[in-house]
Amino acid sequence: MTAVQEETYAERNQRLLVAQLARVFAPLAARAGVDASPPDGADAQAVPPDCRLAQLVEVFRLSPFERDLLLWCAGVELESGFAAAFAAAHGDPHRTAPTFGLALATLDGAHWDALAPGGPLRRWRLVELGAGTGLVSRPLHIDERVLHFLAGVDCLDPRLDGVLEPVPGGGPLPPGQAVLAGDVVTLLDRLSPPVVVLLDGATSATRRRVAAHVAATVGRLLLELPATLLPAPGPESASLARLVEREVALLGGLLLVDHRDGDEVRGLQFFLDRLRCPALVGGVPYLPGRPAPLRRTVPELTSGERRAAWRESLGARATARLGGAVAEVADCYPLDAAAIEALGAELAAAHPAGADAAALRRACRERARSGLDDLATRVEPRVGWPDLVLPDAGIEALRDIARQVRHRGLVHGEWGMAARTGRGLGVTALLTGDSGTGKTLAAEVLAAELDLDLYRIDLAAVVSKYIGETEKNLRRVFDAAEASGAVLLFDEADAVFGKRSEVKDSHDRYANLEISYLLQRMEAYRGLAVLTTNLRSAVDRAFLRRIGFVVTFPFPDAAARTRIWRLMLPPSLPVEGVDLARLARLQVSGGSIRNIALAAAFLAADRGGPVTMADLAAAARREYAKIEKPLTDAEVGGWA
Repeated sequence: MTAVQEETYAERNQRLLVAQLARVFAPLAARAGVDASPPDGADAQAVPPDCRLAQLVEVFRLSPFERDLLLWCAGVELESGFAAAFAAAHGDPHRTAPTFGLALATLDGAHWDALAPGGPLRRWRLVELGAGTGLVSRPLHIDERVLHFLAGVDCLDPRLDGVLEPVPGGGPLPPGQAVLAGDVVTLLDRLSPPVVVLLDGATSATRRRVAAHVAATVGRLLLELPATLLPAPGPESASLARLVEREVALLGGLLLVDHRDGDEVRGLQFFLDRLRCPALVGGVPYLPGRPAPLRRTVPELTSGERRAAWRESLGARATARLGGAVAEVADCYPLDAAAIEALGAELAAAHPAGADAAALRRACRERARSGLDDLATRVEPRVGWPDLVLPDAGIEALRDIARQVRHRGLVHGEWGMAARTGRGLGVTALLTGDSGTGKTLAAEVLAAELDLDLYRIDLAAVVSKYIGETEKNLRRVFDAAEASGAVLLFDEADAVFGKRSEVKDSHDRYANLEISYLLQRMEAYRGLAVLTTNLRSAVDRAFLRRIGFVVTFPFPDAAARTRIWRLMLPPSLPVEGVDLARLARLQVSGGSIRNIALAAAFLAADRGGPVTMADLAAAARREYAKIEKPLTDAEVGGWA
């Protein structure tokens, strides 16, 4: 095998570049009257297509004169003889850089527009004009990034550090996203640049994964630019567009501009209008300057695709060991493929012997919950079915709710019950009854049974007097809830889901619009939403029609109150002479029983003794006064 055949690409590129530098040095040496070594190579006039110089010529469409002028500028940095030759040619030892005037007089094929502002050398900033007077006498310098490229060094332009980031290729795409990626590849292949494809839908990570797949398919490197870093329209943005476009060309890349909610659309539009290379734009809702943008919606993973992703991430043995828990998290948590892969690696590292179902659910909850923390209050469930005092019919209805949430992926997806419509696939339950009868407690029990986060929606923060703001707030809540898989709890829901009224003025009209928007979002919501109200009659009838479950919480009878008292007086509480049958005579709800028991415990703690019936009587009087209800002799006769 010959030495030439053994050389690496870097060595071959260097050898060819040296030969080209020697070729352009010859006429310079002749003008300067210095010695020139013969070119190193059989044919120094030829520029092989696989060297970096040939790539520059092709990508930026350089003429032979522009190519040789660029080589002169590179020679000053790479070969010591160039600087001395330029100084001799200029007759000035300080003028060691090439000038346009010297190039016009020395190099073949010279043309005046080689340094025109719109010409490739200056448009793409391949060379820079130094200080001085007159175009022909100012020194010329090669751009550092271009010099590195010519020398075979792969790097990113330092001016784009932190702005443009290479994105490595991801794993295989699920079927729905693979079809979309193939469609985008076809658009890029058949349409003339500059072509911009808007990718909406899904998460930012999913859009990035699809874009990386597109880039790999067309043999390019994905380069991501966050839209939040784009400057305002103006010269700075135009300059950035030129630099980014040049970097895309040098690296053989495909540009992805990732747009997030709140990013400036006007600046993005200005930037895209100045690009002359294909670009993918993720997440942008609307580009006003483009009359007919190419838009494609990236589909979210289906429940079946998430199950497949979990099996791939966890491995066959772990999936078999976890059993139905894998299907449950796939149905409850709409995570993207990147998040599932990350969680699989996290679980494998944290549990070398194998994660159990509880660890899997906990990891999913923690990954998915971040979007709701600033919109609602997370409630940590600390209760279970034994803590819920409710007639058997109510308990069975709540268990039905849990069953529907747990098996919705199987029924809607694999069994095809959702094939005809995408609406109404979530589970909505309305819990009605007097205050303190256990409605909020039931929501906690459901969240604990399903091992899901429970978020209480703060209606005071959601409802706004300003037109349109309530809908915006609710959209944020529902969007975040869809992504988190959490249980939503709307306490006192009649404040938001009340009846629509006859329109008498503009305030009635917009109030009705808010309720109508709520009806639409609740029907489209795919998670579990629990609503509580003390006034079932105040809830809009159209909303009741869309509710899957209505569970009534009756005022507790004597037997139910006895069970509640037993729960509220735990075995660890010191008591003396407490009679649960007598306490059950108090005509109060479970919430009031809890308040009385807690107040009596504090009275006993202050006295330094056990809880007695006298403590409970004193606490009962205060609770009755608070709720403005008379304490009758029938309730306390014989013990207070």
